[in-house]
Amino acid sequence: MNRQATWELLTEYTKNESLLKHALAVEAALRAYAGKFGGDPDEWGIVGLIHDFDYERYPSAEAGHPFKGAEALREKGYPDFLVKAVLSHAEYSGVPRETPLEKALFACDELCGFITAAALIRPTKSVLDLEAASVRKRMKDKAFARQVRREDIIKGAEELGVDLNEHIAFVIQAMRGVADELGLRGSIAS
Repeated sequence: MNRQATWELLTEYTKNESLLKHALAVEAALRAYAGKFGGDPDEWGIVGLIHDFDYERYPSAEAGHPFKGAEALREKGYPDFLVKAVLSHAEYSGVPRETPLEKALFACDELCGFITAAALIRPTKSVLDLEAASVRKRMKDKAFARQVRREDIIKGAEELGVDLNEHIAFVIQAMRGVADELGLRGSIAS
């Protein structure tokens, strides 16, 4: 598994800048969780980077996400553990989440999108001054980022065995490390 080749595959399938930034956010979160759970940061990061690569072409279960992507990954020789993780991140796939990597991917996927949305409505438009309490408050507002499934964020933390507030703070910290790539530095100077 090679990050550059994975990035090229991602950008072959995905042109939407928001989806590319989402992939980078989940990559950062999974790299951070690899350290916490004894995984390989490069492998976990690649899983985060590629997990939704087929979403732009196949944006629903009916259209084939993530099943068509899993087929393409197998054809390109990606390892079984990666393909299974990609499949398991979709609740409807029927593929159980069993490993720490699979659980971390599910736990970080929706949360990264929600954190991005929460950062972008701040006056600074930055993840650098975003706190977990602010994200929790936004989670209660059903009109805010309504496409993000709050129940998946909560379930993800439970499956991963981490406190929800700690999980949110951990992922925010991981995303801060790539704030520039995510376009989430905002008005906060370097």
